Amino acid sequence: MARPAKKAPEQWKKDILNAAQKLFISKGYEETSISDIMNMAGGAKGMFYRCFQSKEEVMHALGNQLFFENNPFEAIKGRNDLNGLQKIQSLLVLNQSDIKRNDINMQAIPILKYPHILAAAVEENRRILTPLWLELLEEGKKDGSIKTEYVKELSELLPLINFWLIPSVFPATEQELHHKYRFVMEVLEHMGLPLLNDDILSFAGKFITNISENGGNEL
Repeated sequence: MARPAKKAPEQWKKDILNAAQKLFISKGYEETSISDIMNMAGGAKGMFYRCFQSKEEVMHALGNQLFFENNPFEAIKGRNDLNGLQKIQSLLVLNQSDIKRNDINMQAIPILKYPHILAAAVEENRRILTPLWLELLEEGKKDGSIKTEYVKELSELLPLINFWLIPSVFPATEQELHHKYRFVMEVLEHMGLPLLNDDILSFAGKFITNISENGGNEL
């Protein structure tokens, strides 16, 4: 009897990520074991460690994969009907409409209380998102819709705001999160980036409710 064809390492990574995504959403991150992932992927546990060092690394890789599969920055980049500020506002709303990625992000919230995981997430956001934010902010400054002298600083700040709003990192009640969100919007407006509109207010309420339910208030 012929042996089954061996998978290439990249195929194993893809199968492991696909299995992890399904399990993280259906069972939850904490309740999913590496054995669960490999049972669904159809391989031995040793194969997992040939592709990834830990379940946390899988979570980061999965988040990146889902982001690049449906990159909201690319989706609004060519919108000639919008100025820079409107592109950013549309981006924020579009980002919240990605259900699969948001489900994974919500699963990641409780584990961000661990310093090494938080540090890795901050670095990924800085590496991937800061250049994308900088490009949009510079466009808005050029067309006059964003009036600020802090383009570089804002591009570095924006990828960090979500971490400040996560209650497993900075404990806060749902009411306190709403207050913090209003504070962020007022600070950004003062810096020349007036983001608040009806669409953003609507998704902000849902976002805060979700992170309150998934993040908890304990470190």
